[in-house]
Amino acid sequence: MKFLNYDSKFSQTMIKLCYACFLNLLWMICSLPIITIGASTTALYYACLKIVRDEDFDAGRMFFHSFKQNFKQATVIWLIMLAAGIFLGGDGYILYHLRSNSTGAMAVLWTLLLAIIIAAAVIYVIVLLYVFPLLASVENTTFAMLKNAFLIGTHYLFSTILMFLVHFAMFYIIVAVFTPMFVLGEGLCAMICSWLIKNILKSVTYDPNPPVDSSQD
Repeated sequence: MKFLNYDSKFSQTMIKLCYACFLNLLWMICSLPIITIGASTTALYYACLKIVRDEDFDAGRMFFHSFKQNFKQATVIWLIMLAAGIFLGGDGYILYHLRSNSTGAMAVLWTLLLAIIIAAAVIYVIVLLYVFPLLASVENTTFAMLKNAFLIGTHYLFSTILMFLVHFAMFYIIVAVFTPMFVLGEGLCAMICSWLIKNILKSVTYDPNPPVDSSQD
């Protein structure tokens, strides 16, 4: 029964699922104040990226290290994203009903405005998918984080679509198929997404001018 050996792919997959469950629990607890969702998500991706790269397996220590280190900037980014999400959602709701109750030129106008909101919502989702994994991987200004999240998401569009489908599938399973799946929830999503984008983040966050070891001179 070699597949039960610690180093087998099956055992490693099961171990990572256990980490995903544990990290999901930490994420849910630390997200309860709502305002801390950004810091919790950044910490979740920080730990998941370390695990999928086989760099570190002390999940709890990694999570709280990132939570504390990135708390301020992650919270600012989260509040920006939350405000933008409420704005887009509210505008979309209003425009949808205005379009439904209008005819002629006004219906065309509301349709065009609704299309703009939908396009903005797509941009919003792309940024939301990448900004916290990016924050977990590199230091930069808040504006640069948001901008780079969009640029990376549009450049690696296939990975972006897969990340969206992972989250959508998890949401659908929890709501409509098997609610107890919430114990894995965002933890499993982050683990899968970290595996999908680990090389992408490594390629866009590397240091092109690493420090020179003077001892070799």
